Amino acid sequence: MKNMVSAGVVLALAIGAAASFAVAASATSKPAYTLEPLAAGLEYPWALAFMPDGGFLISEKTGYLHRLDAQGTRVARSAAPLPGLLSAAQGGLLDLVLLPDFAESGQLLLSYACGELKASSTCLARAVYKNDRLEQIEQIFRAQPDRPAPAHFGGRIALLPDQTLVLTLGDGFDLREQAQNPANHLGKLVRLQWDGRVPQDNPFVGRAGYAPEIYSLGHRNVQGITWDAQQQRLLSHEHGPRGGDELNVIIAGANYGWPVATYGTDYTFARISPYTQFAGMQAPLHYWTPSIAPAGMTLYRGDEFPQWQGDIFIAALAAKRLHRLALKGEQIIEEELLLAERNQRLRDVRTGPDGAIYVLTDSANGELLRLRSPRSE
Repeated sequence: MKNMVSAGVVLALAIGAAASFAVAASATSKPAYTLEPLAAGLEYPWALAFMPDGGFLISEKTGYLHRLDAQGTRVARSAAPLPGLLSAAQGGLLDLVLLPDFAESGQLLLSYACGELKASSTCLARAVYKNDRLEQIEQIFRAQPDRPAPAHFGGRIALLPDQTLVLTLGDGFDLREQAQNPANHLGKLVRLQWDGRVPQDNPFVGRAGYAPEIYSLGHRNVQGITWDAQQQRLLSHEHGPRGGDELNVIIAGANYGWPVATYGTDYTFARISPYTQFAGMQAPLHYWTPSIAPAGMTLYRGDEFPQWQGDIFIAALAAKRLHRLALKGEQIIEEELLLAERNQRLRDVRTGPDGAIYVLTDSANGELLRLRSPRSE
């Protein structure tokens, strides 16, 4: 059943990189969107992709791929036999991205936790999805070094217009100081060609003591990334510890501070650093304290919601909300919290080819939800 939803539960929050601002609840009773549950019974879904026939391909952290038709009916569920796949704790099958020629080639990219419980990493594979199965699977990247516990894998993928990709990584949790070590991949974003080779214009190629794959460093656990084609910029967000989640504009070669500079404190309430900002390190565009645990992210460019053009949508796990951020230049001027009435952990959010907004909930009985404009009814 479709639900008519008013313009969202919103809070007055003292947040933001440059200034605090308050977001007031909408006074209008006109519904901002209709909410339609399309599918249920998904086991910890992690990522969503749109099929050329109007259907959906969904990854489950447990290591399976779901294909749904355009109405949300399950067509197939198949195991993803990725080399070394580790499904434990925060690890498992993570993101999936269809390559632009998918309709003809079936080629896609998948990120996943790989290795063993005490020696795990983030891997990236290229494969062909054919007859509801993965074929021609090739692991094209494995982050180095391995971590001693299955945590902070990152794993989101963004395709760039020059036929490269950026893969987000985490700091391994217990290895956070390594986010500042340029010789490895922990706490970094890496840029690769679609076959896994290193682009020769990466910022640290040929520089002694630097891993050539690195695109940016000083990150904690990045689980949201999107390319803004109109503004020609890359946006990402990352988990802080107890507070200090960040939204960043990514600049090639830049250092984003973790753990030297952070707005968060440790889970024990101990101070991680005396600095919220540090010379030579990028300050966040926006931050959240307390933590919302940001997951997927999309930049809205569609016809369904003209009032939301250029807004950022972030799925939040701990906050159990869909955060809409209005962006003006490089400043967040408004934040609205949607889907509060569902009180569900949200894992991914995507803008559909039809202009609707699609959300995956995070549970053993996960759902695919669709937000549409009331004028579409």
